[in-house]
Amino acid sequence: MGFPGTWMTESESMVYRVVPKCACSTIGQIMFYSDHGRFFDGDIHDATEGLHKWALENSQPAIRANVKTRSSHTFTCVRNPYTRILSSFFDKICGIQRNGKRYRGNLVPLLIQKYGIEVGGDDGKDEFDQIKSFRRFLLFARDTIRWRRPMEPDIHWSAMSGHVSTFIVNGGRYDRIFWTEAFNDGMQKVLDAAPTQHTVDLAAIPRFNESEGHGPKRAHPVEDYFDDLSMHLVKEIYWRDFELFKYDFDDPSNKMPVGEIDLDEVHAKLGD
Repeated sequence: MGFPGTWMTESESMVYRVVPKCACSTIGQIMFYSDHGRFFDGDIHDATEGLHKWALENSQPAIRANVKTRSSHTFTCVRNPYTRILSSFFDKICGIQRNGKRYRGNLVPLLIQKYGIEVGGDDGKDEFDQIKSFRRFLLFARDTIRWRRPMEPDIHWSAMSGHVSTFIVNGGRYDRIFWTEAFNDGMQKVLDAAPTQHTVDLAAIPRFNESEGHGPKRAHPVEDYFDDLSMHLVKEIYWRDFELFKYDFDDPSNKMPVGEIDLDEVHAKLGD
């Protein structure tokens, strides 16, 4: 029984299943602050102390025991599939990463060659046809998820329901799933339910967008990137995300959810 992508405060006040591109940097920093009264100095994904993570071997017994006994408030956060896949494209495909290199080394040259995707210059700021390139990227993302070629699907664009389900399948249960689009309301309810060591004022917390500045700015409204074919691809990839997390498939311009998340439905459908 394992819980990949799971973080827990050292005080065991809360347990969080990370879903990439869904405010995970901000959530991790809030968890860190709630225990220590300060933020982690750097990208919270790099922290190897001050926060239990399943990726750290010495954290695994504590996380496993907590999840098994359901001792802490357990939650995750999701995001509109249209804006999430767009964010992944601009950050991971078009952007220069913190190490000064392209994401995954030879991935971007492969995409340029096989899919005709343009990404701009090495400074990530040259002009290119963002809409055309994004739509070609969607074909690549679909290929990785449906056929696992030319590579395994990346965690940043694989379906949120897949991330959420691993926690359930291995015996965990969520007390709350909230939306990035209503972040303060959802995160406040988590903090209200968790006995934190330090008070967190969400109104004063900065947003730790670690992908900010990696790549070019989005030049068009969200809906401009999605024609009938690209909407079909998004539905093919993320149909379960739209269904379970109550987002509007028919209108890419509407980033807000259209219903309430039913936790019992999520556990039933993702616990297979």
